Amino acid sequence: MLQRTLNKSFTLEGKGLHTGLDLKITFNPASENEGYKIRRTDISGKPIIEALAENVSGTQRGTVLSGKGFSVSTIEHALAALYACSIDNCLIEINGPEFPILDGSSIHYIRKIKEIGICNQLEKRQYISFKRKRVLVKDPETGASMLLLPNEKLTVSADIYFDSPLLSHQSAVLDDLSDFCREIASARTFVFVREIKELFENNLIKGGDLDNAIVIYDKPIPQEKLDKLADLMNIEKRSFKSLGYIMNKPLRYENEPARHKILDILGDLALCGGFVKGKIIAKCPGHKINTLFARKIRECNLKQAKI
Repeated sequence: MLQRTLNKSFTLEGKGLHTGLDLKITFNPASENEGYKIRRTDISGKPIIEALAENVSGTQRGTVLSGKGFSVSTIEHALAALYACSIDNCLIEINGPEFPILDGSSIHYIRKIKEIGICNQLEKRQYISFKRKRVLVKDPETGASMLLLPNEKLTVSADIYFDSPLLSHQSAVLDDLSDFCREIASARTFVFVREIKELFENNLIKGGDLDNAIVIYDKPIPQEKLDKLADLMNIEKRSFKSLGYIMNKPLRYENEPARHKILDILGDLALCGGFVKGKIIAKCPGHKINTLFARKIRECNLKQAKI
C-alpha cells in the first residue's frame, strides 16, 4: 500500500481543555516519509517536534510532547483521527501549547478529513508487525497492561475498571481500523465529578465544561461543594439529588467511556511512527501505559529492522 497525505490543508478552532486558551489548529499535507510533525506557530522560530513516543514528556490527563524549550499537549484525539484515516504524513500547526478539545472526541477531525479528502503518494508504506513476537507492557502500581499479539491487521480490545457504582467495568472492541469513524470517533473523554477539584488544583481542565466531556456524578457531594465546582468550571449551578451522567448531551453509546479509551489508544499508538499490524489487548489503559507501549513497539521494530 502507498503512503497517504491530505489533499489540502484544513483548520479548526476551539478552546484548550487544560489551558482554556482559544486555539487554532491547521493540518497540512506533508511529503513522503515525513510522518506526523507538530509546529508551534506562536513561538519564535516556529519550532517543530516529531510525534514519536520518545518525545513524550507527560501523560497526566492527556499526552504531552516536548522539544527544546517547548511542549504541546492533548494531541491524542487528532492523531487518532489521522491514524484511523490511514494518513501517513501530516504537518500540524498549532498556535498554542495544546490542541483544542472541541467536543472531547475525534469526530470533528474525522469530518474535516473526509471533507477535503486524502491522496496517495509515491512511496510504499512500511508496516510495523511481529510474526512471532509478543509485546507486553505492565504497570504494577495500577494493574494496567497492554499486549500486542501477531495478527494480519490491527484490532483493539479494551477493558476498564473503576471504583464506581456507575462505571465499575466496561469493555469495547475495534475489529478493524475502517470501523473507527462509525464506532469510535465520536466517543468523548470522561471525568468523575469527585476528580474535578483536584484537577483544577493541578492547573488542569480550565477549559472543561459539560459540552466537551462525559461528566460522571457517581458519589454524593454536598450542594455547597457542587456549587463551588460549578464556579470553578464557570458553568450554571445545578442541584444534583440523584447520581448519573450530568453533561449537556446524553451518552452516544452505552459503553462510550470504554470506546473513548480505544480512541486514546489509537492516538498514542500513532507515536510508534508507523502503522501497526497486530491484536492489542488493553486492561485499564491510560496515556502513561499507552505511550510506554508505543515506545516499546517502536524499540522492538527498530531492533527487528537491524537483524
